Amino acid sequence: MNNRKLSGLLVVVALAAGLVSGCRRNPVARKHAYFESGTRYFDQGKYREAAIELQNALKIDPRYADAHYELSRCYEKLKIWNGAYQELMRTIELDPKNMKARVDLGSLQFAGKQFDKAEEQAKIVLAAEPNNVGAHTLLANALAAQGKMKESLEQMDTAIQLDPESSKSYLNLGVLQSVAKDDPAAEESYKKAIQLDPKSARAVLQLGMFYVRQRHFADAEKQFKHAVELAPKDPGTYNALARIYLLEKEQDKAVQVLKDAKSKMPDDSNAYRMLGDYYLGMGQVDQALAEYASLYQAHPKDLRVKKNYIQLLLMKNRLDEAAKLNDEILKANSKDTDAQILRGEILSREGRSNDAVPILQGALKTDPNNAMGHYQLGLAFARSGDLGQAEKEWQAAVRLRPNMVGALEALAQAAARQGDVDLFTQTANKIIEAAPNSPRGYLLRATARMSNKDIAGGEADLKKAIELAPQDATAYARLGVLRLQQKRYSEAEKLFDQALDRNPNSIEALQDLAGLYVEQHQLPKALERVKAQIAKSPNNSAFYGVLGTLLIGNKQPDQAEAALQKAIDLDKNNMNAFILLARVQAARGSVDQAAANYQKMMQAHPQDVRPVMLLAMLEESQGQWQKAQSLYQKALQVQPDYPLAANNLAYLLLEHGGNTDVALSYAQLARRGLPDNVNTADTLAWAYYNKGSYQMAIDLLQDAVKKSPKNPTYEYHLGMAYDGIKDRAHAKEHLERALQLDPNYAKADEIHKILAQLAS
Repeated sequence: MNNRKLSGLLVVVALAAGLVSGCRRNPVARKHAYFESGTRYFDQGKYREAAIELQNALKIDPRYADAHYELSRCYEKLKIWNGAYQELMRTIELDPKNMKARVDLGSLQFAGKQFDKAEEQAKIVLAAEPNNVGAHTLLANALAAQGKMKESLEQMDTAIQLDPESSKSYLNLGVLQSVAKDDPAAEESYKKAIQLDPKSARAVLQLGMFYVRQRHFADAEKQFKHAVELAPKDPGTYNALARIYLLEKEQDKAVQVLKDAKSKMPDDSNAYRMLGDYYLGMGQVDQALAEYASLYQAHPKDLRVKKNYIQLLLMKNRLDEAAKLNDEILKANSKDTDAQILRGEILSREGRSNDAVPILQGALKTDPNNAMGHYQLGLAFARSGDLGQAEKEWQAAVRLRPNMVGALEALAQAAARQGDVDLFTQTANKIIEAAPNSPRGYLLRATARMSNKDIAGGEADLKKAIELAPQDATAYARLGVLRLQQKRYSEAEKLFDQALDRNPNSIEALQDLAGLYVEQHQLPKALERVKAQIAKSPNNSAFYGVLGTLLIGNKQPDQAEAALQKAIDLDKNNMNAFILLARVQAARGSVDQAAANYQKMMQAHPQDVRPVMLLAMLEESQGQWQKAQSLYQKALQVQPDYPLAANNLAYLLLEHGGNTDVALSYAQLARRGLPDNVNTADTLAWAYYNKGSYQMAIDLLQDAVKKSPKNPTYEYHLGMAYDGIKDRAHAKEHLERALQLDPNYAKADEIHKILAQLAS
């Protein structure tokens, strides 16, 4: 290369470098470069990358209206609805004449049920652009949502006149005509949409859904099959076809369709997850878990698969495995809200509700509109005993996601606990409305109806649940309980067996089947049946718990202890087995062993008051009242309003020279928590006696004696209270009654002395 050519090349390179350098220094050029890069990514379907580039443009110029609008489109594609809404609002603020942004904003407002605001945006656009088809369509939809069907259809007719070749417009017209109950016209509109765009899978799906609503399942099936042919890479078409097979009660065909989707779209998460989600929706948790285990092996980097797999592991109480996988997600991204919520759920289910609550609250601070976060926080509050706060969180979840079945179920159970059958029924109806093809709502409503003595209604709901999910064991077990209550033992036995055939691990079915045999005085048969089921499901901890209970009833403590220990070995969180084992050990005189087991439970479940209370009562029964007193105080630290702990602590303080004012406050707390309990009445009365309020004690004790006429302690306390007001006759009557009920009563010597004084 000669010097002249080299010199020319250097000039070109220098000029290019200068241009690049100038571009980097020029903010206008830079923002346009980011904008153009963002729109290119958008056109390629790379919406996250596009959003990043557009955000870079906005960092340079926050008033760049076009970038705000394009960013809103990215957020819509990514389903970040709040972000899309905010960007559209900012676009219109900066550029009020951007009519596309107004139509998009109105569409979001319509989706958010802000129909009046959607109408307002449509009218603003039409005032500026009378022939804007999108605005006429938006206005038609907003008017229809407000019940103004005549005006709505007029707007849609105008939209079609402006663009008579638009398939989408005819689809929208069909929807509005369906709402107006003009089914023949709606069908013609759907067909016209298909005629205008024969390759539109969306139009074919809409016609199919129309036939579903008409219950013309054969016609719907034909349309959905055609949709699959038109869009073989669209998971939605397979999902629609599978659903029609379910309605036609052809579950095998539904499963095959979902398997086809998985095989034909092996790299589409929405496609390959459908089969596992189907199993879960049908209540077939074991099949769902097996499917997701396979998916996780095939797609270990798919976060949605991993998170769903974790949730299924939690449903099967495999907490350690779930925690390990979830910790991997948090290690990669400590701010992953879903993983934080799952972490809170795991802690809550491990009995560490006090640790779970702040984690869940932190997740909600980042994402306050996360319905699952509110639901799980409600469960954590419930497990910690704060049912009032739990209900508030579940209500928040339902406000955010009205069809969230889990939160609705929790609210239904809360209504049941409160004895509000009407609210229980209303909530069950909402579940049925939210998930009409799921058995869960019908199962709950059956419970509500039967508690309201509507046996026929409850039975009908259970049969409907079986019809919807014939492979789900739950409804068979519940119907079996109904037959058991009706003393129709052979039918009940058959139903429990059917439940166990469908789910060999159904603890509900096995417990009730064993109870059926016990009720018929066939304890050996109950033992035989439980052992046979354990042979089929040898790793079911709860089954060994049932076996242990039966062996206790059969006076076989050694075998019972072995069965309960096996239950604990299989599931260290099986609290019922722990409790039964300790009770067996205590009954056999192995008090130290029982106490050690209660201590293990306390360490494993520090937020659960049950092992604390049981150990306290065990220590009290052994005369270790100081240890018992300390444990009752510990129980109240875990759950400050726990009435049984407050009652027992108050009584110990009164019996062993404690502060009577403190004892009175605990006794009052216990009475508030258990207002109909005779024992809390006695404790409070004894506190009043020790404070010298004898008449208040008498009022409570008279009622206690009426309710429990064979309790010597209540008679003794009432006699002492009468002695306090110098009513010798009544004092003598009740003190003597205490000795008649139990000549060896612990206070017998003291009673004899007082009776001697009364006689003098």
